[in-house]
Amino acid sequence: MRAAQRFAGALEDRGAVESTARVLVELFGSLGSTGAGHGSDKAAILGLMGADPQHVDTDTADEHVSHACQVRCLSLGGRHEIDFDRARDVRLYLDRTLPEHPNGMTFTAFDAGGETLLRQTFYSIGGGFVVAEAEMGRADTGVAVPFPFDSAAQLMACCARHEMRVSDVVLANEGAFREEARTRAELLNVWAVMRKCVENGCRRSQTFLPGPLRVQRRAPRLLAELESMNAPQSQTDPLSALDWVALWALAVNEENASGGRVVTAPTNGAAGIIPAVLHYYCRFVPGTDDEGVVRFLLTAGAIAMLIKRNASISGAEVGCQGEVGSACAMAAGALCEVLGGTPSQVENAAEIGIEHNLGLTCDPVGGLVQIPCIERNAVASVKAINAARLSLHGDGSHRVSLDAAIATMRQTGADMRGKYKETSLGGLAINVVAC
Repeated sequence: MRAAQRFAGALEDRGAVESTARVLVELFGSLGSTGAGHGSDKAAILGLMGADPQHVDTDTADEHVSHACQVRCLSLGGRHEIDFDRARDVRLYLDRTLPEHPNGMTFTAFDAGGETLLRQTFYSIGGGFVVAEAEMGRADTGVAVPFPFDSAAQLMACCARHEMRVSDVVLANEGAFREEARTRAELLNVWAVMRKCVENGCRRSQTFLPGPLRVQRRAPRLLAELESMNAPQSQTDPLSALDWVALWALAVNEENASGGRVVTAPTNGAAGIIPAVLHYYCRFVPGTDDEGVVRFLLTAGAIAMLIKRNASISGAEVGCQGEVGSACAMAAGALCEVLGGTPSQVENAAEIGIEHNLGLTCDPVGGLVQIPCIERNAVASVKAINAARLSLHGDGSHRVSLDAAIATMRQTGADMRGKYKETSLGGLAINVVAC
């Protein structure tokens, strides 16, 4: 959606919107293999019509796409009508990959005579980040931060040298981009979107998720069962907290599977883990407040930056270890931080989170982010809490560093066969009947 919106904006910048008669959308690699199940084709259509992920009405999005397909016309940039034939103008290539990244897409605008007005290639590199072909490989923002770090070792050294927490370092660095008050406000807005996502997922009335798998929604039923039994803080069942953690993760991922709005943390397929663990912190840890939420998200962001910079958060690149594994590490380290862990304990928690997801394949059945994705988030949320608690029982010393675990994830992803990397060509995707 972001890529398509950027392409429509580029046409606007060139004064070529009115001259455009048709746009061709081509999805390659993982986007081609799983695009229909993931909703990538629908997202591209919405983006061409000017929609953006943060504000699009997710309840009516499918209706807008269906209408454009039915009348064979879409409003480019929300203001110029062009011909549209979905079978002709949206192409998903199952066996073609662009050179820079498995998640590649190309948009081409034509005038009424069939001449090319503009052609652009974009890559979706994970976490909601979209870059144009010319931007690939550019990591430098051009902004100098007070405490730069490219590895966990550098981050730990910085924390030790300046007697800072991990969240302190990230907050200070974010200050190079905007005022601290705005950073805090934006992080709390992220938390508000996560809470709303959980609420929506718990209250949906539909019995089944969209698609041929006929997967039943479990969050609404589980919420009703838990509310009828005990309050969230009840200690009657010593493991009741885990049921609530599973509920929150299921709610988010069922929203994702049905086209609802989620926070890419670090990806949509792994979007339930951070909210579930953060809900656990706010509901089961005494004395929590907005400051704890901000610190949690800052720390999670630090871990995500390390993984993204030194490996990948893209299932299409390294398998689900890069999505659920990364989210588990982020949540584990973040929870450890807000529970009072030292920087070394935070690093240990994150390392445990990623280490025990190494080699995890991305094999969505039918190309849908339902099986095994939804349950995988619930299990990894519990694993993150366990990792944080294990690290807090230690003194921060550990044999396997976070940097070593991240490097191993990168190497494992490189060795992993392509059919296990978000193509639905291996694993459960071919051993479970999809219809």
